Amino acid sequence: MYYDTPIDMNTVTVSPKFQVVIPLAVRAAMGLRAGEKLRVMRYEDRVELIPVRPIRKMRGFLKGMDTTIEREGDRL
Repeated sequence: MYYDTPIDMNTVTVSPKFQVVIPLAVRAAMGLRAGEKLRVMRYEDRVELIPVRPIRKMRGFLKGMDTTIEREGDRL
């Protein structure tokens, strides 16, 4: 697949060992550290890297989310 965007600092190259280097700006924005685990997932035609976080650090990450549900009149 080809894109009409120019190659920039967020473009990486897959090495012969299938390794990539995550750009510094992305590492800094995400707070990634050396040795941290990332979950690799295929989503349609792309690869997503999702940091594996301890459950304690996840506490409160949904704070402020709207949890109201519209219910049908004949339901509780």
